[in-house]
Amino acid sequence: MSLAELQELERDSVIPSYARFPVEFVRGEAARLWDSDGNEYLDFLCGISVTNIGHCHPRVVAAVREQVGQLMHVSNLFYTEPAMLLAERLSRSSLGGKVYFCNSGAEANEAAIKLVRKAKHAGDVVVVYGAFHGRTYGALSATPQESKQAPFAPLVPGFRVVAPEPGALAAAVDERTAAVVLEPIQGETGVNLLSEELLGAARAACDEHDAALIFDEIQCGMGRTGTLWAYQQTGVIPDAITVAKALGGGLPIGALVTGERLADVLQPGDHGSTFAGGPVLAAAALAALEVTDTPALLARVSELGDRLAAGLERLPHVLSVRGRGLMLACELDIPAPEIVRRALLEQRLIVNATGPTTVRLLPPLIVSEAEIDDALGRLGAALDEQD
Repeated sequence: MSLAELQELERDSVIPSYARFPVEFVRGEAARLWDSDGNEYLDFLCGISVTNIGHCHPRVVAAVREQVGQLMHVSNLFYTEPAMLLAERLSRSSLGGKVYFCNSGAEANEAAIKLVRKAKHAGDVVVVYGAFHGRTYGALSATPQESKQAPFAPLVPGFRVVAPEPGALAAAVDERTAAVVLEPIQGETGVNLLSEELLGAARAACDEHDAALIFDEIQCGMGRTGTLWAYQQTGVIPDAITVAKALGGGLPIGALVTGERLADVLQPGDHGSTFAGGPVLAAAALAALEVTDTPALLARVSELGDRLAAGLERLPHVLSVRGRGLMLACELDIPAPEIVRRALLEQRLIVNATGPTTVRLLPPLIVSEAEIDDALGRLGAALDEQD
């Protein structure tokens, strides 16, 4: 079908909850995508940090093909080997507790909210401005952004919002607090790093008041910052992390991963999901973890991130660059949405705008130096046209 025909189908049949660019992608490989007209694109967004090891990684594809020919679904009333192996791998690579599987990042955060409120009945959840934890009701209630919350009020009660400052957060945590939920690096609001002082204050306050510290690593996890989990660079160990996006190597799977203290809070009947941890998705995630969790790849993420950040700083109209590893944003002195559109349609470079002047870059972790330099040239060309 032509792009025009797809757009007509969308107008007639799809709830208009997305603003799509006029491009149909039909194939992907590593850091590149091809549209229906055969044009090749350099993908520096990764489906919003999903295809971290590139499009259609051969090991993920092979694992999925093998598993889908054997068993696709049986429900969580029974055992499957991929799910049990994946849970063990996630626990061993992080906090040493236990794992609850789900289908997305928002669902992982919903599970975390239920977990902490069972651990401390009727407790409040403290979050900070600039956070984004998802669009389902609990996760949305933890996302203090007026434009996203207001149309769907009333929200879930019991969330307390504070400025992302150590003193403000410490003052908000008391005996009523069930948990503090933070993104070590806020992704959807523009790649904003929470300070180590803030994370340390959250840990100390939670310890003092018997509250749980939850890190949302849905976007910043799975190697994106140069370690498998972003918390591993902070010196602060949370009580649980939520993960999704890149976990499935391109397929939808999420997880709540606990430390030992919260491992047995949820019991049979407390929570569940029909498709969660299915054998095909778990097999894909196992393959993605095996590719991602290697010292050589993770060290290279940091090196390539430095190269990309330095290149961005040299581009016209770039005021500042922030981020860690291959999770970066640049602040412009001109409107970012127009630059993103021009980069896509004229330079065949995929990035996105997270604000009026913010461009976010999330290239695959397997990107090459040459591809980084190529992307910088394409983005520079889009920026140059503004002069």
